[in-house]
Amino acid sequence: MTQDRSEQQGSLEVQEVPSEHGSLVEKNGTIGDQRDMLRMGKTQELRRNFRFVTIFGFTMVLMATWEAQLSANGFGLVNGGTAGLIWAPTTGGQYHWVSEFAPPSGQKFLSYIVGWLCVLGWQVGNTAVAFLNSQQIQGLIILNNPDYVPKRWHLTLLVIGVITFCQVFNTFLASKLPLVEGIVLILHFAGFFAILIPLWVCGERSDAKEVFTTFTDGGGWGNIGLSCLVGMLSPIFSLIGPDSATHMSEELRDASKSLPRAMIATVLVNGAMGFVMLCTFCLMIGNNVEEILATPTKQPFIQVFYNVTQSKAGTNAMTAILIVLAMFGCVTNIATSSRQIWAFARDNGLPFSKWLAHVRPGWDIPLNSVMISYAVAILLSLINIGSTVAFNIVTSLGTGALLCSYIVSISCVTLKRLRGEKLLPSHFSLGRFGLPINIFSILFLSLAFVMIFFPTVPHPSPAAMNWNVLVFGVVLVFSIFYFLVRGRYRYDGPVAYVKKS
Repeated sequence: MTQDRSEQQGSLEVQEVPSEHGSLVEKNGTIGDQRDMLRMGKTQELRRNFRFVTIFGFTMVLMATWEAQLSANGFGLVNGGTAGLIWAPTTGGQYHWVSEFAPPSGQKFLSYIVGWLCVLGWQVGNTAVAFLNSQQIQGLIILNNPDYVPKRWHLTLLVIGVITFCQVFNTFLASKLPLVEGIVLILHFAGFFAILIPLWVCGERSDAKEVFTTFTDGGGWGNIGLSCLVGMLSPIFSLIGPDSATHMSEELRDASKSLPRAMIATVLVNGAMGFVMLCTFCLMIGNNVEEILATPTKQPFIQVFYNVTQSKAGTNAMTAILIVLAMFGCVTNIATSSRQIWAFARDNGLPFSKWLAHVRPGWDIPLNSVMISYAVAILLSLINIGSTVAFNIVTSLGTGALLCSYIVSISCVTLKRLRGEKLLPSHFSLGRFGLPINIFSILFLSLAFVMIFFPTVPHPSPAAMNWNVLVFGVVLVFSIFYFLVRGRYRYDGPVAYVKKS
């Protein structure tokens, strides 16, 4: 089966297309793209309508670092306080890298497990981002209507509405996604200053020394250092997701050159903007952490906006920027998750792989995978009606799954470097800094992976317990079981189709 499929998928011929034939270049990509697809034994099925600027916009909007520093900082404010919060090339992505770089004896198994972790991480991420966006909308409703009493089912309906909008966009306007990402990228930068400047001009800044040096143990861990480590979830959440670009790489022109540069540029630019926004936000809070966390809107950043501007209209305008950006962050998340599940299904890694991997002629998108991503997001959103605690457990699980996939994939590359084995030729390399960066990444990610499973406070009640480790373990055990029962007979891993020449 492997040989037949390899021959079938490797039948693509590299065709030099004149630059004036834009539609052909958009469909097949550059000569380099075609050679990469031929080497990997894959057939070009998606349209390569992304370029460097638009894929840069895609990852910038999805990561939304400065936005997340405002809207997802509650965990870090409790554990660590302001100082703790401050200091603390194929569509397959990680599972493909593991398949190519892992030792031969473990290539198939490790690649398969990482593929499942990526499916878990990105699928629950759809609902998590939509939930965050819906909380922002509901917070604005509470601000403007103090008599409004929020219900869990209200929030669930908002989540379904957001996900449906993103689904419709990814289905009928998919060809316009690069253009829209370019436009939203402009809003990403403009919105940054539209929020930052009013905070600087109108806000009353707290003492900088106090903000940058006051660590708190709001969770009651009895140790400031441990409390800050527990609060790592907030900054980690805001910086996770640069791998989203890899899952769109078969829709990116000149992917081998543009992709790594876009990922690194995203982390550097978003990281810098996020740090500036976080410092500004913390300076506006000062010693009023408990008061800000107790806001009726349940969104600390909305309360800070209102405290600074003393205007509901100003707060509405500033919050609306975050809502729009979060909405399109959800659009990009669904696009990423659907491509990842499509790629894994193409390699027979999932149940109903043939159906999930089907690309309908004329659509140039994995529509079946998009629909499944939509259905999973809707089903997960229904959990919130029964229990918000259970819902938060499931949706925050995606962070742990993605961190684990990063650890495994980087470890495989590091092992090859330590053994002195030759890496694949590439258009981008970290050079002599590659090994130390890899080792540091593994150590940091491993620490972060452990800490995200901690509860907010020690000795929590069953309702307040962080059950992520249990759910993560169940998914991991299921993926191993499915591999032993069926996966090992159907899944060979991307490396099985690679042409060694």
